[in-house]
Amino acid sequence: MKNNDKMYHIGLTKSNLEGAKYALLTGDPGRVPEIAQRIGRYKRLTSKREYTSYLTLIDNEKVLVISTGMGGPSTAICVEELAMLGIEYLIRIGTSGGMQLDVEAGDIVVAQAAIRQEGTSKEYVPIEFPAVADLDITNALVESAKELKMKVHTGVVQCKDSFYGQHSPERMPVSYELQNKWQAWLKAGTLCSEMETSALYTVSSVLKLHAGAVLLVVWNQERENAGLDNKTNFDTSKEIDVAILAVKKLIKNRSIY
Repeated sequence: MKNNDKMYHIGLTKSNLEGAKYALLTGDPGRVPEIAQRIGRYKRLTSKREYTSYLTLIDNEKVLVISTGMGGPSTAICVEELAMLGIEYLIRIGTSGGMQLDVEAGDIVVAQAAIRQEGTSKEYVPIEFPAVADLDITNALVESAKELKMKVHTGVVQCKDSFYGQHSPERMPVSYELQNKWQAWLKAGTLCSEMETSALYTVSSVLKLHAGAVLLVVWNQERENAGLDNKTNFDTSKEIDVAILAVKKLIKNRSIY
């Protein structure tokens, strides 16, 4: 592939990335400039479909910040095309809904693995294959959250395709399946629910990339159902700081080895 061959969906070329090996992914295109501005050194690249991208600089390493849109299909497309451009390390900065009662709004979740209750990853590998994070990225994210004095949970998250299938399962023709599986995930200790991480991890495994995810808990429907305090929190600055510090750790560790 040539340096100026443009990716069909994300609209980027190898020349745009200037040799970047790291990428910070976020679902919302509007969050991309927020992340770039928090890093401090950046330039806007392009915006096409759900994919908005900026190129930033962290400790003299080029780091791409790009949105994936919502759900597995657009995330998988983004990861595929980033791999073609030479990206090797991906960290998702996302939002989620808490599931366990001690996972409160404003908490940070580092996703060690993800439940593949979505369709995209099933077109890559059989359902028995686990969606698991890269160990070095996971450790860097957990260490960063602790250094920044944040309340962090590490474990399994649930990924689905239908937002309203989760929040209004009783009105769906397959309510029996949705509700029974939700109870199973709760009993198994699943931390939170979101829509992209299982696709990210599965596609990254297939493409031999390194991936991890840090998620802000914005709300917890189980706390609401239990009559517990359940404030909302949409301040993503804490998880952005965690991801930036984790990238610094990964860059430093790579330079050692």
